[in-house]
Amino acid sequence: MSRYVFKLPDLGEGTVAAEIIGWRVKPGDEVSEDDVLVEVMTEKAAVEVPAPVSGKIVSTTGQPGDTVAVGAELVVLETAAGASAATASAGTAPAAQPASIAGNGGAAQGAREHGAPDKGPIAAVGNGAAREASPAATNGGGAAASAERDPSHRVLTSPAIRRRAKEAGIDLRQVSGSGPQGRIVRQDFEAYAAARSAGRSSPVAAVTSLPGARAPAPAQRPSGGTEEIKVIGLRRLIAQRMTDAKRNIPHFSYVEEVDVTELESLRRHLNTKLEPGAPALTYLPFLALALVRVLEEYPQCNAHYDAERGVIVRYRAVHLGVATQTPEGLKVPVVRDVQLRSLWDVAAEMRRVTEAARANKATREELAGSTLTLTSLGKLGGIASTPIINAPEVAIVGINRAVERPVVVGGAIAVRRMMNLSSSFDHRFVDGYDAAAMIQALKERLEHPATVFVG
Repeated sequence: MSRYVFKLPDLGEGTVAAEIIGWRVKPGDEVSEDDVLVEVMTEKAAVEVPAPVSGKIVSTTGQPGDTVAVGAELVVLETAAGASAATASAGTAPAAQPASIAGNGGAAQGAREHGAPDKGPIAAVGNGAAREASPAATNGGGAAASAERDPSHRVLTSPAIRRRAKEAGIDLRQVSGSGPQGRIVRQDFEAYAAARSAGRSSPVAAVTSLPGARAPAPAQRPSGGTEEIKVIGLRRLIAQRMTDAKRNIPHFSYVEEVDVTELESLRRHLNTKLEPGAPALTYLPFLALALVRVLEEYPQCNAHYDAERGVIVRYRAVHLGVATQTPEGLKVPVVRDVQLRSLWDVAAEMRRVTEAARANKATREELAGSTLTLTSLGKLGGIASTPIINAPEVAIVGINRAVERPVVVGGAIAVRRMMNLSSSFDHRFVDGYDAAAMIQALKERLEHPATVFVG
């Protein structure tokens, strides 16, 4: 037997260290080459680090939340007799795969589980995630077929699904995947979990339906006590960036109400022209195109502040970030070159990148490079909000819930559909007057929706 010392490999893009999110192995475990050892988080993405050789885990370095430098000892393995003793350096280690795409054979990230393309919005390469779940996934996983699988077989899926499976006590080898190479996508997991839950609850239902049978007493909720949750990974990164944004950026917030009655009429009309089953248009694509028009007049709001060089970088192109809530936390996927797109193209691309982010399948490029961010709480939009700027940007625009209410129009009370725009600006570089003027210009475009489509 011989020892193999595996060091944290260079994960690319100037990464010098990574945070441990979760170990997939422990000392004493037997692993095969390319089995995932650990999931780590860089400043760019979650990454699965595979085993360079087959062997037995002797020791691991670090706990979840710890930071390990590139080139530092990560895992020590005991390899079979005859295998050459070696130290895997950062330069010789196998390439780690981004957790969002690991295990798909390097297939291009395209039509995701729920939607349409990113940087190349028109020509997406499908990864199979949009296929219908197989019968085995739908009926609860096909236990008979799954039982015949090799127990050591590496299940292909995302880190988010692995975490959910672990929390739910689900063996992913029992789940049939509909993705490429049998990859388990979100629909597969949820279908299996739902069928499994129904299967567990049915015996209870059968017993309580018998004459004279009593329903089981409800479980007692524990009183008192606390739970400690370590802040690591994406949640730590979100916390850090939000703190930096609020500490370093003097926010100027501005709220204005908008009469979207005419915009709602246009939206509903266009939705009647859609193919059956096609996703309906929301307000966001209209708002995106209106922003393109407005930012031509207020280029100081479509910019980055480069703190290291002390310069403002203004962009002619509009790369719109769309704040998106995901199971892992808030992400901001990007719709690029909005100024070159049609309404339908913006809607499709917006839907694709946000759903890719929710499915943990967005690439690094799809989560970086926005010049201004758009945020919406949808049906939870409330009356007003004070969104936090997505640094290094200098502005963010949010929409609140649209509701019908009585307003005065031409001296008479009328029922109109009203919605508030909540915005924040970096007051160091965007004066209050210019911020208010920009939102007023945006309001005018939205209240007269034909102007969204003309210069």
